[in-house]
Amino acid sequence: LFVSSPGSPYQPVLEALEKHPQKKFYNVCKLGGAKYGRYTLPYSIRVLFESSVRNCDGFLVKETDAMNILDWKTKQNHVEVPFCPARVVLQDFTGIPAMVDFAAMREAVRNAGGDPVKVNPACPTDLTVDHSLQIDFSKCAIQNAPNPGGGEAPKPPARLSPLRAQPRKVPCRGQGGCRAGPCESGRHPAPFSAQIENTPILCPFHLQPVPEPETVLKNQEMEFGRNRERLQFFKWSSKVFKNISIIPPETGTAHQVNLEYLSKVVFEVKDLLYPDSVVGTDSHTTMVNGLGILGWGVGGIETEAVMLGMPLTLTLPEVVGCELTGTVSPFATSIDIVLSITKHLRQAEVAGKFVEFFGSGVSQLSVADRTTIANMCPEYGAILSFFPVDNVTLKHLKHTGLDEAKLEVMEAYLKAVKLFRNDESSSREPEYSQVVQVSLSSIIPYVSGPKRSQDRVAVNNMKSDFQACLNEKCGVKGFQIAAEKQNDSVPVEYEGNEYKLSHGCVVIAAVISCTNNCNPSVMLAAGLLAKKAVEAGLVVKPYIRTSLSPGSGMVTHYLSSSGVLPYLSKLGFEVVGYGCSTCVGNTAPLPEAIRNAIKQGDIVACGVLSGTKNFEGRLCDCVRANYLASPPLVVAYAIAGTVRIDFDTEPLGVGFNGKSIYLRDIWPTRKELHTVEEECVISSMFKELKEKMEKGNKRWNLLEAPESTLFPWDSKSTYIRCPSFFDKLAKEAVAPQPVENAHVLLYLGDSVTTDHISPAGSIARSSAAAKYLTSKGLTPREFNSYGARRGNDAVMTRGTFANIKLLNKFIGKPAPKTIHFPSGQTLDVFEAAELYQKDGIPVIILAGKKYGLGSSRDWAAKGPFLLGVRAVLAESFEKVHRSQLIGIGIAPLQFHPGENPSTLGLTGKEQFSILFPPELSPRMTLDVKTSTGKVFSVIALFENNMEITLYKYGGSLNFVARRFL
Repeated sequence: LFVSSPGSPYQPVLEALEKHPQKKFYNVCKLGGAKYGRYTLPYSIRVLFESSVRNCDGFLVKETDAMNILDWKTKQNHVEVPFCPARVVLQDFTGIPAMVDFAAMREAVRNAGGDPVKVNPACPTDLTVDHSLQIDFSKCAIQNAPNPGGGEAPKPPARLSPLRAQPRKVPCRGQGGCRAGPCESGRHPAPFSAQIENTPILCPFHLQPVPEPETVLKNQEMEFGRNRERLQFFKWSSKVFKNISIIPPETGTAHQVNLEYLSKVVFEVKDLLYPDSVVGTDSHTTMVNGLGILGWGVGGIETEAVMLGMPLTLTLPEVVGCELTGTVSPFATSIDIVLSITKHLRQAEVAGKFVEFFGSGVSQLSVADRTTIANMCPEYGAILSFFPVDNVTLKHLKHTGLDEAKLEVMEAYLKAVKLFRNDESSSREPEYSQVVQVSLSSIIPYVSGPKRSQDRVAVNNMKSDFQACLNEKCGVKGFQIAAEKQNDSVPVEYEGNEYKLSHGCVVIAAVISCTNNCNPSVMLAAGLLAKKAVEAGLVVKPYIRTSLSPGSGMVTHYLSSSGVLPYLSKLGFEVVGYGCSTCVGNTAPLPEAIRNAIKQGDIVACGVLSGTKNFEGRLCDCVRANYLASPPLVVAYAIAGTVRIDFDTEPLGVGFNGKSIYLRDIWPTRKELHTVEEECVISSMFKELKEKMEKGNKRWNLLEAPESTLFPWDSKSTYIRCPSFFDKLAKEAVAPQPVENAHVLLYLGDSVTTDHISPAGSIARSSAAAKYLTSKGLTPREFNSYGARRGNDAVMTRGTFANIKLLNKFIGKPAPKTIHFPSGQTLDVFEAAELYQKDGIPVIILAGKKYGLGSSRDWAAKGPFLLGVRAVLAESFEKVHRSQLIGIGIAPLQFHPGENPSTLGLTGKEQFSILFPPELSPRMTLDVKTSTGKVFSVIALFENNMEITLYKYGGSLNFVARRFL
């Protein structure tokens, strides 16, 4: 399975590739007839069809499955089909619980009399350690000069060229690694330590190579120090499990490594050719669809099943064709294109559907543009956004250094199975479920926020929109600030200078890894804008938490070689390390004086970041407004120091000689970007990155780890624990048990995200998880984050529903609390659940629309399960999270359309009983009885018989594990 089934009934269409007789492939064109041969099938569906033909074994994948896919036009949305991806990609936050589960499964299989050595991934799996980077240090090497505040304006520095060394008159601050020798020593020397292998950094004052800046070294040392135990577990996994490889820390983010290094476009195993495809535990897995690789993010539970040889089951999706026409405005970046398309596709209601791009505008987008667009598709609800392989793709692959012979075979194969998109206007486009048209010419710069990525704001309307947010009631956009307080400001002293904080002040500005690292143009635009800003005499206030966290060394490479990195550093945007940081809530605390001023004045402070997530409270608990913006706009807002600015009429600041500098004065032109991009983003960079990835990281290479078949669990460990998911491992399924007299653990509203359910950021000192870690002898500095501790079920269970922004209707305000009804106490959610479990009382959750929105997160299902949650009753569910609940053994139950707890007269204080019949069927109606005598019905959201089977076995992990007994 996952390569080719030897017993496939489709062996007769296995043939040699023309001009390459040693290469074999399944010529699916011969099976499809007119449906396939005349290009009526969408390209993405053709990939599903090929996979079903190649993996057909009559059991997990049947002939009827292949024929259903071929008959997509009439069967879409009506049948379930299996999909066997070519590979799996994990990141460490979700990868560690997956590998801990594998280790626990080996233990359980051994205890049940099976052979633990047989427990290995069946599907090729790559795990990238990228989510443990935390910004502990920033702005170490170059500090921002404070504004002079009057008097003589600062003298302009010598102009800096991206292609020439800087004049020696600028102080080097004693950085002895610079081969050009130190210039005039500065007041704050910052010597550097040994160089890390990943990135060539240039001296900001000579543009000569020097060792890594102190910032990167310190952050990496902290990362390896606080995560040593986790890293040793990963190292053990890489030694004992077959078919898995570990990409060590400081290499790059999972989705970036997937794009630059792991992606094949066409797989070749033992001379058999087939399309590359992937599922991953990172929501950004969809990025690879920009390369013509079918892939999307799924939950950790489903991923583990795929790793163990189970096909992924999905409803044969509708495919929305997105026609791109026109030409992009020179002022619009890829982020603007992403956000514009997000808006159009959200309005088209593409949730749970494939999106496929076509039209004349497609060929005008580079692969970098395409991957940026494809990366954002989880935010508009689509399963994936697919760009078929075309000449632009092949040109890109050639520039990355792919062998010419492989390119020739790739092109020949893709054309043979009609997976190659022809740019010619005469070529026939596939038939789609519906078509959405987007004119690229109409796109203007936007940001998104202040609380949700779908709330887009035109940059030229930003000032007025923020004012409206201050006026609006608290909700998805509003902050409800009294009119007489909207212009208040709070004085604060920082580093010897006085500043004033007011509503809209920017305190976090992060150019981070998500979305942008695959696209040189937006990152270079930020660098070129910084260059022009520095040359004009603009600065960033020193209290603003600025950072630059590239997705890989390649990003730093082209920023360095283009000469723009020193200017970013001069404005405070220093490279802090490689991996997810601000995006997943790993922002270091703001300076105490700034935090106090914000709280004292009840200031609506802002964070601006170039990522994809801006849920309230995600960046910092005192930063209420968070905006997503392109990298150059992040830099621009950092310079302005506020979001309450009209860039058209108000200057960013005052430069040399008292001149007002506007955004239009420093915004780079598309011609400038194109020139620098051509000179800097070349094939040697991809080649160098791949070589460094294969060589590994020095610290990782020296890391010691056990080699035993079974993992030697340490009972004192606070990172790695053997979970209890396999305690009741059984060979046979059992009938679903009724839920009797259950209390409601939480009564939630709409849009409860996986971040609300299972936060990934820092562990609050007053939380249940903190109490547990303190009892183990840890100090707050050693707590690390929830994401880093996903291998410890005791921490993660206590962290479930621990988000400070969780709004439980029982409490009436944001807090990770609930009411334990038998005692009437208000407790932490974990403490209440623990009391219910001690008394043998089951619990359920009541929720509104879109329960489980956001990134796929396995602990958002595992955590509630370990809290004793038996069912979730909601108005609607996010698709991936619904399947995760089933995969762990929690029943997703949906109210009938037009019904919710309020319309049914439920308070949540009742006790609920749910009767499950011995034989379940997909989407059957179940009766619910309450202790007050009320009876109503709900829909059991099991979409197919496989999901029912998984539920009966107690989830997918137990179902798969029984195969080893």
